This record gives sequence, structure tokens and C-alpha cells, in this order.
Amino acid sequence: MAELETRIAQGRGDEVADLVLRGGKLFDLMTGELLDGDVAICGDTIVGILDDYEAREIIDVSGLILVPGFIDTHLHIESSLVTPFEFDRCVTPRGVTTAICDPHEIANVIGAEGIRYFQEASRHTLMDIRVQLSSCVPSTHMETAGAELLAEDLAELMGHPSGIGLAEFMNYPGVIFRDPEAMKKLRLFDGDHVDGHCPLLSGKDLNAYVAAGIRTEHEATSAEEALEKLRKGMRVLIREGSVSKDMLALRSLLTERTAPYMCLCTDDRNPLDIAEHGHLDYMIRTMIALGTPPLAAYRAASLSAAEAFGLRDRGMIAPGKRADIVAVDSLEGCHAQLVLAGGVKAGDAAFAARGTVAPVGRASVKAPKLAPQQFRATGNREETDVIGIREGQILTDHLRETIAIEDGDKRPDTARDLVRIAVAERHGKNGNVATGFVKGFGLQAGAIASTVCHDHHNIACVGVDYDDMALAANRLSEIEGGFVVAKGGEILAELALPVAGLMSLAPFEEVRDRLVELRAAAQSLGVTLEEPFLQLAFLALPVIPSLKITDRGMVDVLKFEIIPG
Repeated sequence: MAELETRIAQGRGDEVADLVLRGGKLFDLMTGELLDGDVAICGDTIVGILDDYEAREIIDVSGLILVPGFIDTHLHIESSLVTPFEFDRCVTPRGVTTAICDPHEIANVIGAEGIRYFQEASRHTLMDIRVQLSSCVPSTHMETAGAELLAEDLAELMGHPSGIGLAEFMNYPGVIFRDPEAMKKLRLFDGDHVDGHCPLLSGKDLNAYVAAGIRTEHEATSAEEALEKLRKGMRVLIREGSVSKDMLALRSLLTERTAPYMCLCTDDRNPLDIAEHGHLDYMIRTMIALGTPPLAAYRAASLSAAEAFGLRDRGMIAPGKRADIVAVDSLEGCHAQLVLAGGVKAGDAAFAARGTVAPVGRASVKAPKLAPQQFRATGNREETDVIGIREGQILTDHLRETIAIEDGDKRPDTARDLVRIAVAERHGKNGNVATGFVKGFGLQAGAIASTVCHDHHNIACVGVDYDDMALAANRLSEIEGGFVVAKGGEILAELALPVAGLMSLAPFEEVRDRLVELRAAAQSLGVTLEEPFLQLAFLALPVIPSLKITDRGMVDVLKFEIIPG
């Protein structure tokens, strides 16, 4: 940051500014007006607006509208399937200048080393990556993760410049029933920001959760749920990820009256969705097209987000604020034509000038070789618990189907869309393999396997042929993790994710192209889901109702217990 005296002098016009944006309209987030005047910048700070300034460099933004940089209030960069550096290059040019991330995906694989990787990466990226400390590693006692982080482990990670507080507290039963370890973590971050995660929680249980000092929530999936959380003092983060798509359900709540208390987030969004639709820019233009007032949409994307997370230095185009500025074609279009992140123009030169950090978490897939017979579903009851997919949500239904037992096995039944799902432990700890049934893929042949498997990130596999399931799952060990599609004893498509089995070392454009191939391969098997790979990953997350599966078995999330075999 430039010296105080220099900032004041440039703001007053006693010295020429470092940079001026001239000719555009400034969108005032106080009144909703479009205002004329230069925007003067000193180093990484805005020092003057709504007046005439001279500068060492002048950028003509005539015909464009200047809005504050967008803030993604909750995401897992690992779910973009690329490193923080490629995520930066992919998303910053779309106007996202701050990302508040929870690195609990990598932390569940390699522990504190993964969080330190993100903390160090944040020192080099063009966008400002804020790294919250992961609260639930593992997310529950009903899964085998690669690491465990206790309160004392988190204490050693505190104090980094990228820190804000404690990331999403997924173990909401641990909060409301006062689990001792949960209490230790909450006390450790007393007075700091604590991010929430409490799907479908309501009534006195929600009161108890909020009373713990938890102030933000991104798991509301209906307007009724979100409204109760708003009324109880939570800031609601409207989420639109690659699987969890809540924007349409919550959009009607976002008005100029509620905008100070609502924000935007993506949670989990991959480069293919970003390329086809966009990121926060997509959310803004879609909501405006559906009737959301532009002032409400842009407030939620910037000023409200900054205030919700205590980032007092950003969120407006105003003197003294960080120079995070997006020049868009129109408020309704929200297509970024120029992006400044901390006063630096987002472009090839700026990305090339960044430092970097060596990747971590290599060779993290340590699963023993799996045999086809390990994917059988043994049992002595024909009545069977089945995971029912809700496309566009990570909530699932707890279905019950009658499935005949043949030769000691319950076979997949493609006519009824009942296919095998399995989770195999891959951290080299116990070799667990659990199997069950899922409905909603439309799969007619072959298998799909992945090491992106929330949040423990074991191997998740879905298929109708046990040989293909074994082939796909074993291939993941050979490529250090990723996605695989197999059929008839052949690999149809794959994407290697060698960084902890979660992130590619390739450019985001290559990852995007591979995802196109994987989606086509999945569709060739009969899959009807738009995003089958991340949909599969969330079927193993035992903190989201109603029925899930981990390496320890099928989980009744509402009862928070493993269903007896």
C-alpha cells in the first residue's frame, strides 16, 4: 500500500494519481445512481471519485459501467479441479477479485499441509484469496479421512494474513449437543468470524446453532428456510454451484431491503460450468433478468459480502477502498471488459508475473487393488435403502426399494434405474469398501469412478458392471486420482487430478476440455445428469440429508448414524 501522505495528496489532486479510469459511469451502491467522474487510484487504493484527475496512466472506459469487484463468500477452490493459480486465471477476468475459501477438501486428504499450501498460494495470486481454517476434518465420525484436525492443530494455523476465521461448521449436531471438541473450536475462534453450514435446521435447534456465534449460512435451499435464517440474524449466502443450485429458489428474497444481509457464493463450481455459463457474473445477470433489482444484485456481490465477513477495505468504489473494480458492458449484461484487482489489471502479463508454490499431496491414492467381487451388495433383506438423487441439489431422498437377492447378491436393475454405488477407502488406513444403491443416474452400462468424494475424498464409484467398476477404481490409483469412465473393459475418458486426488496441474482450458470428453463419455453410458461427477461426489457427504454412503456404510443423516448392514 502506498504511503498515507501520498494517498491523501493524490486524492486531493496535489499529486497526479498513479492510474485514472475515465469516461465510464460509476454505479453508486448507496443510491443506485449512475454517476459521472474519474476514478483515481494510488497503488492498490482508490483515492478519488466523481471529479477530474490527472494520472501517470489513463484508461478510457467510455461506454462502460464501473462496479466493485465481486466477492465469492464461500467456495472450495479444489472443486474447480485446478490449482489456486489456475483458478485465479480462470475467474478473476470475470470480475471476482476476492474469494473466501475453505480448503477442507485438501485438508481431509493431507491435513494442515493442505491449508498451508493455500495460505502460501494466497500471497501470490492476483485475486485476494482469504483462507478460512477448516472446522470439520473429518466432517463426521462416520467416514475415514486422510487426516484429522483438532482445535490445537487449528491454533497453529491461526494468524496468517489471509485468515478471516473458522470455515463452515458442518457438524451442527456437535454444536447443538455441545460436543467437547466442537466447543473447543468455537471457543478458539470466539470473536472471529465463524461460517455456518446447517441444512434444514430450524426452530430451537437453529436458535442454539446461531447462539454459538455462527453468522453466515450457505445451505438454505428454499425461500422459507432462508427467511427463517435471516430473521434469526444469519447472513444468507445464495449459492449456485455445479451441483448445488439454489439461486432460483432464493432469488425472490433478494430485494433492496434484504440485500445488506444476503451475499453470493458458488461453493463448488468447475471450469466447464464457468466456461459455459460464468461465475458470480452469471448469477448477477441471471437474477437481474428474472427481476432482481440491479442494486440488490450488485450489493450482494460486493458491499454486503465485504460487510458480512468484516472486510472493511472493499465492497465499494470509494476513496480509501481497495482498488477492486470491474468495468462491465451493462448492469444487465455483467460481462467484464476490464478488471482491476488491487489496482492491477487482470491479464496475461499480470498472471505471468505472479510467484508460485510447489504442488502438494502427490501420490495420495493408496487404495489396495480392488476386485470385481468387492462391489457385490450382500444382505439378507430384499427391502433396500436407496439414495435418491435430486438433480441440482446435494440433498438426497431416502428411498426404499425391494431388490431380489440372487446368489447372495443384489444386482443392479437398469430398468428401474437402480445402480450400484460404492465407496472405497483410499488413504491407506483400513481398506474399507461399502456398497449400496442409488437412483437417478440413468446409467445403463459401464462405470464412473472419482477421488473427488466429499469430504473424505475416498474413491466413489457408480456402475452396473462390477468388472468395469474395478477397472475404473483401480485406474484412479495409477493416475494419482481424478475421474474415470469405463465400459466393456476399456477406459473411455479420464482426467488426472494428481494434487491430493483433487486438482489438476494442467491449465484450466485443458481441464475444461477433458470435462467435455468425460461428460460425453458418461452420456454414452446412459447418464442423464448434467453434472454426474460432482453429483456422485456429494452422495458420500454425510452431513447433508437424507441418505448418503461412506466407506463405513450407508448413512441415515437425519439420525446421524450408519444403517446396520
